Amino acid sequence: MKPVCNQPTPYPEVNVVLHELLPGVQSILGDHFIGMYLYGSLASGDFDPQRSDIDFVVVTADELPGNIISALEALHVQLAANSLKWATKLEGSYISQHAFRRYDPNDGPFPCVNVGSFYMARHESHWVIQRHILREHGAVVAGPAPQTLIDPVQANDIKQAVLEFLREWWSPMLDNPARLQSSEYQAYAALTMCRALYTLQHGTVVSKPAAAQWAHEMLGKQWKALVEWALMWPPDPESDNMNETLNFIKFTLERSQQFEY
Repeated sequence: MKPVCNQPTPYPEVNVVLHELLPGVQSILGDHFIGMYLYGSLASGDFDPQRSDIDFVVVTADELPGNIISALEALHVQLAANSLKWATKLEGSYISQHAFRRYDPNDGPFPCVNVGSFYMARHESHWVIQRHILREHGAVVAGPAPQTLIDPVQANDIKQAVLEFLREWWSPMLDNPARLQSSEYQAYAALTMCRALYTLQHGTVVSKPAAAQWAHEMLGKQWKALVEWALMWPPDPESDNMNETLNFIKFTLERSQQFEY
């Protein structure tokens, strides 16, 4: 096994939480433990200490029995109670190496944790994208290189995952925009649309800021002001770009249709 990385991220307070999480997980899993990896913003290069989560995945040798799952839940409850700054920002799952290798919607459910909640759930289609990020850019906390555990993710599969994500998550928001009431979520939505459009065009994933810079140059004057505003984090909590954001989501959904196949 590759040695534990003492400083898996450039953020000392994040590393403190990981140094608490890793030995606890290894103690509980024993021989079940294969590796721990970071994905999301910590891997794609757009981590923001003011808003980001710690996205992690633990790969196990096989599916976990109930007593081990219960012990993992207790570990996360304990971490959250320790008042470590980033403990409640952990978002991740525990997955067998067989299921980790390639995405299958029928695999699982897997033990998951999301900002303090522990539950069992299957991975959704966007995990095709997360596997690509993990394979190409994932940060190793402990374990072998992720390229040895994940099959290459093809560009068409990444594009298809983006299309499904747009349909399943963002299209319903046009009729029920409750999440878009806050300027924070409006900015997140705008940057996510930029990355979706970039990925559909290029078949790969870049950070939200990089995708936004591309969109700023390529999408024309209509969206420049919204993209510039979304990049100026944190947004003014008094500002409201609800209509512009909804229009940008609609634009993205309409443009995405040319990539349907």
